[in-house]
Amino acid sequence: MAFEALGELLDDSLRLPVGNRTYTVPAPSAEVGLRTQALINAAAVAADGGAVDEQVLSDAAERDLYRDVLGPAHDQMVADGVSWPALKHCAITAMVWIAQDKAAAERFWHSAGDPSRLAPNRQARRSRSGGANSTKRPGSTSGTSTRPATTRGKPQGKRRP
Repeated sequence: MAFEALGELLDDSLRLPVGNRTYTVPAPSAEVGLRTQALINAAAVAADGGAVDEQVLSDAAERDLYRDVLGPAHDQMVADGVSWPALKHCAITAMVWIAQDKAAAERFWHSAGDPSRLAPNRQARRSRSGGANSTKRPGSTSGTSTRPATTRGKPQGKRRP
């Protein structure tokens, strides 16, 4: 089996519908992809209270990040007068696509950036999975039993008055 051309295997763009228009975000360069991945990892570490590499989260590293991840779609959105919340949602969706994959980006897109819509709450997860129930587990079926506990210490005999 020979390798197929990578361009035929990968869908290297993201199409984001905003208003009456669909913007195409091309795959980023390796440099932008690596920087985006580093920023997302650093943000996750910071959110967990860990020590963050200051150089990764510097203003210079963050400058023009939205423009970089959206590529030419950024300038098209600005020229079309797209609102700031919409542009920001598109850029973060593109960052999720770059750092993870298209399926994760679609989940983020459909959550409208609301984390509570992204991950269902515990009760909803349990109701889908069957969750905990009140049925007791059966005992061992190995056919062996444990010995009764013995008392330790002095043997039990008659008590002296």
